[in-house]
Amino acid sequence: MAVRGFSKERLLRMQKVMSGYVERRDVPGMVTLVGRHGEVRVEVFGCKSVGGNDPMRRDTIFRIASLTKLITAAAAMILIEECTIRLGDPVDGLLPELANRKVLKRMDSPLDDTIPAKRSITVRDLLNFCMGFGSVMAAPGRYPIQQAIRDLKIGGDGPPVPDEAPTADQWIRNLGSLPLIHQPGEKWMYNTGSDVLGILIARASGKSFEGFLRERIFTPLGMNDTSFAVPADKLNRLATSYQYNPQTKQLEVYDDAASSHWSHPSSFQSGAGGLVSTADDYAAFCQMLLNKGKVGQERILSRLSVELMTSDQITAEQRAGSEIFFDNNSSWGFGGSVVTRQDDLPNVPGRYGWTGGLGTSAGVDPKENMIGILMTQRMMDSPDPPKVFLDFWTSAYQAIDDE
Repeated sequence: MAVRGFSKERLLRMQKVMSGYVERRDVPGMVTLVGRHGEVRVEVFGCKSVGGNDPMRRDTIFRIASLTKLITAAAAMILIEECTIRLGDPVDGLLPELANRKVLKRMDSPLDDTIPAKRSITVRDLLNFCMGFGSVMAAPGRYPIQQAIRDLKIGGDGPPVPDEAPTADQWIRNLGSLPLIHQPGEKWMYNTGSDVLGILIARASGKSFEGFLRERIFTPLGMNDTSFAVPADKLNRLATSYQYNPQTKQLEVYDDAASSHWSHPSSFQSGAGGLVSTADDYAAFCQMLLNKGKVGQERILSRLSVELMTSDQITAEQRAGSEIFFDNNSSWGFGGSVVTRQDDLPNVPGRYGWTGGLGTSAGVDPKENMIGILMTQRMMDSPDPPKVFLDFWTSAYQAIDDE
């Protein structure tokens, strides 16, 4: 049955395009989901492992990586609505480890070549990724701060390995021992803000980060398969994760489902990239955003909070230097990107969402009343969106039919 608002013929074309990636062995398998006007179409292709006889299923569990960031931002907005925290508040009270910051004089400065921060880091700085610290997008070893990030296991410098993470308290102490790279509020830097937010949410709420997410987001939305670890009775539903080796031109196992790093709780619940989920679970979260914060008769967020979260929250000056993430048609909201200008078919202004480095993409488009979710188990080869992501979104928008 066709989804209301989509062309049946063009949905079949989309199915052919996406199945081609499995037939060419670019990805072992995938789950696609598109929804419009409250109706959903799901397609399943391939297997959960290379050469396996374990067909992909609608309820297959994926490591959603940076799609976690959108959920973390929504959790922070809940606490902001309740006046537990405020956008303009310094984080020093809840995170004393980040008080009295020092800032590197230059990116290539030794770690002790610093000046005082002009102000404290605020909650807004964490949400819009302008806290002054984040992923350094340069060749490994180019700057002293990169080695410190690696040594202290701050993350954001490669694929996640939950087993190697320190505890949350140790992680924030490690971060606090390093200088900032930029002044707070000055520049957008990827990733770290969401991890700090997860710790802030736990301390502000008096619960574990996952406990807060489960109580305020996962349970109300019926996201029963979303967590920071896969329980034993669901492990057979976890897809094996792969990375591409350009030398051998083969997909190689990054995380085997049978012995997964996600098969047991991690000491650090990463708000930047730690969650696992399914297409339907994440669709429930996206539909909540599309419904301006509501699910049925229950409200998770206010309409104004959703609009704030999903609108452009940084300036051109803050984006400068991060062109590897942004182009002329995108910017950043809270926890995810926002399309600001249309110059190609997948770039529809107003769409909010992001991608996960382990092979996932999701977004909501309020203007078209549409959600889209792509779950694969192939790690991204570079910060540029893979063709499978671009073709998914192109096909989804091509399938829209308002007649």
